[in-house]
Amino acid sequence: MFIIAGLGNPGNQYTTTRHNAGFLVIDKIASKLGLTVEHRQFNAMTVKSQLGPDRILLMKPITYMNLSGTAIQSAVHFFKETPDHLIVISDDINLPTGQVRIRLGGSAGGHNGLIDIINRLSTDQFIRVRCGVGNQFEKGRQADYVLSPFPASERDQTETMISQAAESVLTIVADGLPKAMNLFNQK
Repeated sequence: MFIIAGLGNPGNQYTTTRHNAGFLVIDKIASKLGLTVEHRQFNAMTVKSQLGPDRILLMKPITYMNLSGTAIQSAVHFFKETPDHLIVISDDINLPTGQVRIRLGGSAGGHNGLIDIINRLSTDQFIRVRCGVGNQFEKGRQADYVLSPFPASERDQTETMISQAAESVLTIVADGLPKAMNLFNQK
């Protein structure tokens, strides 16, 4: 089984914010597969499905960003899954707006959701799909920036990024991480 977790914050006030890029990608994947993420399990909104020969669990932790590891740890332990079958989708201020990057392992890059997941799983060896949200904020204003909506001027870039990130996840499951990285880690 692949556990596919998009990071974000619950609540209507956060729906279209940069920090909710992970939730937006999960919703896009669900839409492509004709699913709705509506079940409450593992402190997350979830839906299970089959993708080719693999079972998948799409999840949106409702623990708020900084405690995302709680929900993900619960699912990983329940399904007795290895970290290489965990795909985490998150926003990334270190990437330009609209860019998608896939990698296995590495540091959290200061992302509190990833920090919590790494701490709770005691490993950083899970797959990350990072969605670039840029970093056009004044020093000390990072939280305000990531909790603000994508501006209208970035709408096309954002929609393309969300679609590419969703496709990259489906490619990871269907064809493997190396192929997805070759296809989607382009400049």
